[in-house]
Amino acid sequence: MATKLLLAIFLSLLVSAAVGRNQSTRLSEAQQCRLQRLTASQPSQSIQSEGGTTELWNEREDQFQCVGVAALRNTLRPNSLSLPNFHPAPRLVYIEKGQGLIGITFPGCAETYHSKSQQSRRGQEEEEQQQQQEGRGRKSDLHQKVHRFRRGDIIALPAGAAHWCYNDGNEDLVAVSITDLNNQANQLDQKLRAFYLAGGVPTQGQQGQNGQQARETFQNIFRAFDEELMAEAFNVPREIVRRMQQENERGLIVKVREGMSVIRPDEEEQQQQQGPRADESNGLEENICSMKISTNIDNRREADIYSRQAGKINIVNQHKLPILRLLDMSASKGNLLPNALFTPHWSMNGHNIVYVTRGEAQVQVVGSNGQTVLNERVNRGNMFVVPQFYASTVRAGRDGFEWVTFKTTGSPMSSPLAGYTSVFRAMPLQVITNSYQISPSEAQNLKLSRGGQSYLLSPGRRSS
Repeated sequence: MATKLLLAIFLSLLVSAAVGRNQSTRLSEAQQCRLQRLTASQPSQSIQSEGGTTELWNEREDQFQCVGVAALRNTLRPNSLSLPNFHPAPRLVYIEKGQGLIGITFPGCAETYHSKSQQSRRGQEEEEQQQQQEGRGRKSDLHQKVHRFRRGDIIALPAGAAHWCYNDGNEDLVAVSITDLNNQANQLDQKLRAFYLAGGVPTQGQQGQNGQQARETFQNIFRAFDEELMAEAFNVPREIVRRMQQENERGLIVKVREGMSVIRPDEEEQQQQQGPRADESNGLEENICSMKISTNIDNRREADIYSRQAGKINIVNQHKLPILRLLDMSASKGNLLPNALFTPHWSMNGHNIVYVTRGEAQVQVVGSNGQTVLNERVNRGNMFVVPQFYASTVRAGRDGFEWVTFKTTGSPMSSPLAGYTSVFRAMPLQVITNSYQISPSEAQNLKLSRGGQSYLLSPGRRSS
């Protein structure tokens, strides 16, 4: 009964957080979005750990303050573990490179998966013999579902849900993520925070103001608790608590000493569940405990927008990945062919945060004052922001252009200015002729010149 109650409370909190942003947050955004200039930026800070690197974009930049997000990029070396942590705002993650495992813990969900600790064969045999002599069966580790992910996956991390990540591949794992600090789930101030259950920012190489900010952002919550109180709460020796609290120079990402072996759905899809069935819990377990947390956005066969002459776009919204309804976030992956254009357009119900994954492009963004706030060539690894209602366009370079867009809405809508779904095509001809003082034939050409092309436009003629 207690488990069902916990699950119901957690679900209600997630749903209420996804309803939208409160009025004070909207007012704060409006005050902060008086931008004079946007920039294509790179990470400004790097935290070195034993098993990898955490890079952070400057969340105090005007463009990130305007849209209320924080950006970071984690690189995990092979056989490395990103330590368990949680954050007070929802996060979307794009896997730029590599593969691995991730576990997300939801309160009230049953631990219905088993795994055995990975040991040497001799150690396993000795333990089994000892257990047989004592009349005990071999113990297995019960845990919640562990998910496999790969390059091109979008992963949803709800606010407050503890999670960890392990690189079990043979190459570096690179994950780029956006945390929506303005989301209503975050009742704290607009600052990136991560509450770690182990580890912490190493003191070596993290001196000065940046080091202090990093330690305030990524901190082990057990360090400040009373040792005796924690020993009583967990019913463990105080030495264990000291290990949980100790300063850890290994950092936020650590090397795994003996490897990890866990049961995953892709390995045992027919595993018998030990917890209550979804229909015995009013559907709550089906909605939260068994909910899909990721989908691949690199599958070009499943493109939502396709042009043989211009490229393709894959969109992941709350309809494709229902958990995004709880986060009120979404994403898209775009691929422009050489010299092709992404039509001038604006976002109607959310901000866009764009991360370049390949190639280069000329990007222009026009603000509410009618002035150009961004007019730059962007390259791989750059990130820039396009606030809600700001009009933007992109022309790919000679080698093409690929990007990922993180959106602060679960069901994004945009309005194109050119193409067969454009605002001009929907207007009467007389409105266009009188607006621009052009002839009816010129207005007709403005409406229909792009024929069947929509958001992605093939290279056109360049007039003087």
